[in-house]
Amino acid sequence: MSLPSLSLFRTRLGWLAGLPALVLIGAGTAYLAVPSIEDQIARAAAEVARTTGEGQPEPWLRVSVQGRDLVAAGEAPQAPDREAALGRLAGIEGARHLTDRTGVIEEASPFVWTVERPAADRLESAGSRPAEIGAFELAQRLKPVLPREATLEDKTRAARGAPPDFPDAAAYAVERLSDLTTGSVATVNDTVISIRGAAASLAAYDALRTALARPPEGFSLGTIEILPPVVADIRLTVERRPDGSLELGGHVASPEARAAIRAAAAETAEGAAVDDRMQDARGLGLDAPTLATSLLKVATLLHEGRVAYEGGLVSVSGNALDAGAVGEIEALMRDGLPAGTRAGSIALTARPITPYVLRVRRSEDRVTVSGHLPDEAARETLLARLRSRLFREAVQDKARLASGAPDGFAAAAGAGLDALTTLSGGELIIAGTRLSLSGTSLYPEAAARLSRTLPAAMPAGWSADVSVSGGDPVVRLDPQECGRRLAERIAGHPLRFAPGSTALAADFYPILDAVAALARDCPSERIEIVGHLDAPNAKPPEPDPIAADAARESAPKPKPAPPKKAAKDDKKASKAEAKPAAPEKPEPGPVETGADLARARALAVVDYLQKAGVPLDRATAAESASPLTERQGVGLALRS
Repeated sequence: MSLPSLSLFRTRLGWLAGLPALVLIGAGTAYLAVPSIEDQIARAAAEVARTTGEGQPEPWLRVSVQGRDLVAAGEAPQAPDREAALGRLAGIEGARHLTDRTGVIEEASPFVWTVERPAADRLESAGSRPAEIGAFELAQRLKPVLPREATLEDKTRAARGAPPDFPDAAAYAVERLSDLTTGSVATVNDTVISIRGAAASLAAYDALRTALARPPEGFSLGTIEILPPVVADIRLTVERRPDGSLELGGHVASPEARAAIRAAAAETAEGAAVDDRMQDARGLGLDAPTLATSLLKVATLLHEGRVAYEGGLVSVSGNALDAGAVGEIEALMRDGLPAGTRAGSIALTARPITPYVLRVRRSEDRVTVSGHLPDEAARETLLARLRSRLFREAVQDKARLASGAPDGFAAAAGAGLDALTTLSGGELIIAGTRLSLSGTSLYPEAAARLSRTLPAAMPAGWSADVSVSGGDPVVRLDPQECGRRLAERIAGHPLRFAPGSTALAADFYPILDAVAALARDCPSERIEIVGHLDAPNAKPPEPDPIAADAARESAPKPKPAPPKKAAKDDKKASKAEAKPAAPEKPEPGPVETGADLARARALAVVDYLQKAGVPLDRATAAESASPLTERQGVGLALRS
């Protein structure tokens, strides 16, 4: 500032200083009372916006003032309303520039409204908003369900075509985002609600599953893509119970992973129950199905116990199946764990097996043996017994050897196996001195007979429970269809006995089972069996030592003689020894060749069909015999 100017400034300052104080205060107040041009423009714009609410839920026009510039937004009910409002804004004195972002309300089809959570404290809505509901009113409806300390930024446009009760659907969608992390999105598309995001916590995930089961009335759920929460202390556990059942616990990241783990557990349980108590959660870098497979391998070697992955370590505790299982578990913990995991604590015992358990499960294509057997001879006898009666099913042996089997184990197991092989499917469980048989028989009569005969066949001190159903309902076929189906079942399968033998061959069973099933659906037909003769100069085969051992094992043991009481009893006993007592059932003598052999073979087939459930009067052996040919062995025919 130049010197003359500075002098002039001081002169004016002195003049002001000489004025009375009240005069200065009055002048300042008068100056402040005069609104600035920006304030005048803002007030005028607000008045224009206010008047657009006449006849509407609330003013449709929204105006923001940036200095002397105006920005207009909103959707007018009609084009003339929009033009009139823009004209009034353009006529505001002092306004410099007007930016028009308004529109006219239109029909939206489909009517789509979206709310997104870009940040923890902010939600943004976009798409269409019902014209019948003002933006402020909708915001008030949504305010109670907003995430804590979050605000809603409305970027929607008013439109017609919203579904009834739209605010309820919008509130439902917003409330779901409270349980989701940032980046989550919910959409209302007409009457379908879709949600995408990741759960914020385990409790939030459970709350979401509960809420998703109850969408608002009149609305349905569309695409739901909700990831489980990320959990720092990811866990996975397998508990084995004495009855062979499993309990799964810990965390699983996806439905696919859960299904894979459950399938592996079901195979391990071999028909016992699988209790799934896993929670949905994600662990960074963890392959849960692979880890579960390792845990289940360890669990199969436990009679009772727990295998757990916690804190990055795999630990095991409980009672091992047997002494050998302890070493096997230690080897798995040392060498069989997946990458990224380490062995933790091992606390195992190998107490005597109580109860001593054997399981034999028969499905459509497989027989699985698990549990324990007393020795290798018992294993060979059991497998021979199964394979001599089964043809189509593969026998999978998972049984282990261990002492502790109760007295009478071999006899009880033999009787149970014979009964199991007459079923179309089922399970035999021996636990201690209690045998349980469950499954499905072709005939209700066969199921009823097993309920009587199997308990009677148990050794002293044993009990048997039979729970066998009678199979599918009968489908009655006419005689012509019965004949056609019989021919179809036996075509290409000549039933030829070994020379001189009346023992059914293994490949007989599937054909005879099919014939027994057909007889059920042809109740008016009898099955007539014609035995075949041997070929000229045929020689009988060498006996099978394993089959002979199995037969001896299953044969009833003679009862011990009562103690002698007196000399008279001794004399009577000596006379009795001189003359053998007649057996309860005559033992068959050697079968001759010719018609007697053929009939004996027919009777062997009749006996099998009756054990399979065919009524006694529905399967008969013919008196005649047929020659053995390449195409025909035993003859099977239906007779009305």
